[in-house]
Amino acid sequence: MRLRIILIPLTVLLIFTSSCGPSTSTDTPAAKTSSQSVNANLAQLMRGVLFPSSNVIFAAQGTDPAQVKPASDPSLATDPLMSTYGGWTAVENAGLALAESANLLMVPGRMCQNGKPVPIQNADWAEMVQGLRDAGMTAYKAAESKNPDNILMAADVMTTACSKCHDKYREKPGGIPDRCM
Repeated sequence: MRLRIILIPLTVLLIFTSSCGPSTSTDTPAAKTSSQSVNANLAQLMRGVLFPSSNVIFAAQGTDPAQVKPASDPSLATDPLMSTYGGWTAVENAGLALAESANLLMVPGRMCQNGKPVPIQNADWAEMVQGLRDAGMTAYKAAESKNPDNILMAADVMTTACSKCHDKYREKPGGIPDRCM
């Protein structure tokens, strides 16, 4: 009798064992869809991703990113233009961060700083988010071109996109309690 060895791809084995094994506390819908979980409110997302990324693009209006010297230890630089991925690469990455953050602005369950839900069901919200996505890609393409005039135009597109949303949902007479309405 000959011994026959059958190789089963690891992914098939993992799928089989996870579907046949006992249920654990991590087998929850939230654990399986962790890519859709919301960890930050809208203000935190703005302060952590959109504001810093916008500032990199705004900085490129007056300073040639290619002329920005790396920090003494670029891996520890807090200024993206001086980091390991500095210069024009930082400006490209900032544009992409803005474009990708548009997806985060549409994730259900995100709340505004005042506890109200982000108005993702509003048609104008989706339109404004698309404006942000377009502005981010405009900035990315401008950074790829390394042309200061293109950066000026991209910053203008970005400012317009941000202002449309801020004027409607952020700048409220009642302040923070009235935002997102």
